Amino acid sequence: LLVSYWHSPLKHLTESQLYTVESGKGFNAVVNDLAEQAILKRPLITALWVRFFEPDFLLKVGEYRLPAFSSPSQIIAILGSGVSVQYKVTLLEGDNTLQMLVRLLTNDTLISDVSSTDTPTADENINELLTPRALDFMGSVAQAEGWFLPDTYFYSRGDNASSILLRAHLAMIKVLDEEWATRDQGLPYQSAYEALIMASLIEKETGVAYERPQIAGVFVRRLQKRMRLQTDPSVIYGLGAKYNGNLRRADLKRDTVYNTYTRHGLPPTPIAMPGRAAIHAALHPLDGDALYFVAKGDGSHYFSATLKEHQAAVRKYQIKQRRANYRSAPAPLKNDAG
Repeated sequence: LLVSYWHSPLKHLTESQLYTVESGKGFNAVVNDLAEQAILKRPLITALWVRFFEPDFLLKVGEYRLPAFSSPSQIIAILGSGVSVQYKVTLLEGDNTLQMLVRLLTNDTLISDVSSTDTPTADENINELLTPRALDFMGSVAQAEGWFLPDTYFYSRGDNASSILLRAHLAMIKVLDEEWATRDQGLPYQSAYEALIMASLIEKETGVAYERPQIAGVFVRRLQKRMRLQTDPSVIYGLGAKYNGNLRRADLKRDTVYNTYTRHGLPPTPIAMPGRAAIHAALHPLDGDALYFVAKGDGSHYFSATLKEHQAAVRKYQIKQRRANYRSAPAPLKNDAG
């Protein structure tokens, strides 16, 4: 009878159950708790079996999923396996640090050991996660924006949010190192960090994935020709909380260090988390003569080599089809026709 009990499916366990073995909780307490939760019906027999027939059994802390109709032997084996239930969180390409933190800190399966602000950049405790390798990339700048690789990360309940961030940070460094090592020659970047900044602009401007190399080509050629990048996402990033969803002409003229309409060159930091594809595009831009692009309204862009052609495209795709003050990037200012 004892052997039959030990190996027979528990017919009352008709659905899988989650059970957490907490730190400091002894085996007898766990068995009694399983009985109180109507998972096991004979806690004393279970405890005696393990004591006499499995004396080397070690209970391991974790959250476990107990399948429906498990036998007592299967349940005990699971609780000693150390294989906790896995959860996942996805960091999205194009999110900034604030959006990433909101995604992590509103997840009730993670411990919130970092904090966020109401601005796109993060608190100092996020910057403290940056490794010496990242600081070497940046030089005197210490800014966490852009330093976390968008991907899906698996974890156990009770893991720290900072552990996810550190894994994403180390993954980004690895990807940036690998992509920088195979970069095209003649690019207008002084460092891999500048390539990361460019990749963030490409990520924010990309509506369809296949256009990343084209957008990269436009931005690289504009840098090489000393033209302003004139990319709206960078301006929006610089506006921070002042941006209300409507980018106005006055915003394009309001100077900030991120305003690529009023300043030449790249912004001082990334403006979002670029994925590997955007980093690759920044380091392998598509050849061509296009210097402008405008959104067509379907997620793709129309690319132009001349200002005249670009202005015609703006009239076709923006002024006639959308509100008059909408501006696709990079659009020319009157004093910056390239």
